[in-house]
Amino acid sequence: MTGEARIDHLVTSGTFSLDGGTWEVDNNVWLVGDDREVYVIDAAHDARAIIDAVGDRRLLGILCTHGHDDHVDAAPEVADATGAPILLHPEDEVLWRMRHPRRAPDGRLVEGDVLTVADTELRVLHTPGHSPGAVCLYAPTLTAGAPDEGGLSGVGTLFSGDTLFQGGPGATGRSYSSFPTIIDSIRDRLLTLPAETVVRTGHGDSTTIGAEAPHLEEWIARGH
Repeated sequence: MTGEARIDHLVTSGTFSLDGGTWEVDNNVWLVGDDREVYVIDAAHDARAIIDAVGDRRLLGILCTHGHDDHVDAAPEVADATGAPILLHPEDEVLWRMRHPRRAPDGRLVEGDVLTVADTELRVLHTPGHSPGAVCLYAPTLTAGAPDEGGLSGVGTLFSGDTLFQGGPGATGRSYSSFPTIIDSIRDRLLTLPAETVVRTGHGDSTTIGAEAPHLEEWIARGH
């Protein structure tokens, strides 16, 4: 019998490179599971720290919200150490291959997939815009809230990768991205979720759907 699902959180540091530029970044790595089994969402930068956070639990998979190198650079090492599969939306394989040309993902994350860990569902939402194969993972029953997240609480958690942040959409100024597409994804796929849903992002602080929804028109105006 598995225990109640919980969320563990790491912040790892490294670089993001695309279109000839390189930037220092801090990434959020999320682990969802219980004392026996767990998923890792975005294996960024520090494989050893991620493996240590998994501990002696069974790692069911490494879920990539998208293929940018800062979100996938540690994935093969974590996979090789644990035997867990790496899952990525197929439309982001072009980005994956920039970082890992000789190692393919092991499986796909596509719209409608439902992954289960510790009796908790993670539903895959395809949310293109930041990248063609960007996905978010929605856990409608996962109770959210932790002291290190400013007291945010609610029922339902969205792991948004780089699609939605506190204060607006993810960046769309580089190759394989589209501002109109990310706005459509946020409007149609994310802002329709319950307002109390806590949004755990790929970088920076968490937020809620209710906090971000009123600002959609402001984001659209800024993007033109």
